[in-house]
Amino acid sequence: MYKKSVQGWLKHLDFMILDVVCLWISFTLAFGMRHGSLNVFANSLYRDMMWSLALMDIVVIFFFDSLKNVLKRGFYHEFTATVKQTCLITLCSVFYLFTFKEANDYSRLVLTYTAALYLLLSYITRNIWKYLLRKYLGGNGRRSLLIVTVSEIVDTVIDNIKNKNYSDYIVTGVCILDDKAKGRTIDGVPVVADKEDLVEYVCREWVDEVFLNIPESEPYPSELLDKFIEMGVVVHMKLAKSQNLLGKKQFVERLGTYTVLTTSINSVSRRQIVLKRMLDILGGLAGCIITGILCIFLGPAIYIQSPGPIFFKQTRVGKNGKMFQMYKFRSMYMDAEERKAELMKENRVQDGMMFKLDFDPRIIGSKKLPDGTIKKGVGNFIRDWSLDEFPQFLNVLKGDMSLVGTRPPTVDEYHFKNGGAK
Repeated sequence: MYKKSVQGWLKHLDFMILDVVCLWISFTLAFGMRHGSLNVFANSLYRDMMWSLALMDIVVIFFFDSLKNVLKRGFYHEFTATVKQTCLITLCSVFYLFTFKEANDYSRLVLTYTAALYLLLSYITRNIWKYLLRKYLGGNGRRSLLIVTVSEIVDTVIDNIKNKNYSDYIVTGVCILDDKAKGRTIDGVPVVADKEDLVEYVCREWVDEVFLNIPESEPYPSELLDKFIEMGVVVHMKLAKSQNLLGKKQFVERLGTYTVLTTSINSVSRRQIVLKRMLDILGGLAGCIITGILCIFLGPAIYIQSPGPIFFKQTRVGKNGKMFQMYKFRSMYMDAEERKAELMKENRVQDGMMFKLDFDPRIIGSKKLPDGTIKKGVGNFIRDWSLDEFPQFLNVLKGDMSLVGTRPPTVDEYHFKNGGAK
């Protein structure tokens, strides 16, 4: 029976508990430095803040995945991760104090001391705990793994599994299928069997799981695989050479009845998607409120000079080619698209995609006087101050767009960039 590794944010529960303890210790020391006493619980305000800090720490770890790959991080990356965690908790603390109108009741020095002490204490504790896990707790509850591979890649395979696995397995031996190397030692791992006596070794010795890594050019040992499974030994098979896909994310999924290896430039967890959508909704609501206020002033100004809708809708291309209607404050006259063909010969950009004029008579209120000077109108004001973009917060609220991202292209721009096919 195969015991799946713990996944998700609870995978590193030990680090989470240590992090909360470090935060509590830092807060207690900071309180003592400021007030001359370590008895935080004697003060109800600071006692409540102590529990709030623990909750903030857990929430930050959950939403920002702060402990992801914590066992694989070196000293520098661990330091940057701890700095990020400290900054986020400090920001949450400030937000909490101002939201509940308690900022004047707490000492700012306590907050500053807490951040500094937590950064130092958490960084040291994380590295010490990782050292202890690797050095002293390595064999407790871990699974025995036998590597089965060929001589061409044996060094790389052992390095990837033994030195970059950190906590799940004890590599007890290796079998080289195309070489009589039994008795040798490679990177501290003994060669315990040859191809002929491999099955006998697995039956006789402590082997929980087997990892088969055979190059694509070699015939796959399907008979060995069947025998291992019959004996109840868990078998891991290499799916792809992820080292050939640097910068890409890979994970195994189910697609119908198929088991597939999915590759992407990046991947996000469900909680990251939820957090991003929450931020988009909050930002969209705030932006829509501002848009409503602007409507009070811009709406009449637009309608008086150019009767018609105050909003302009244009088809844009969003994620993965999905089209949607993008909203803007109308800054041009109603017949702007019809007049565009007449003005095409004056276009300053001849790439077929951009349309730029020294003077654009389609803009509401824009006029060229007899002496050649250009009088700007409400349309120019809207465009110069980018006020026409505010209705796009409605698109953000609907989910067509996001607060963070590139400008969605027009249909013509999208087809031009994708080979001109329509």
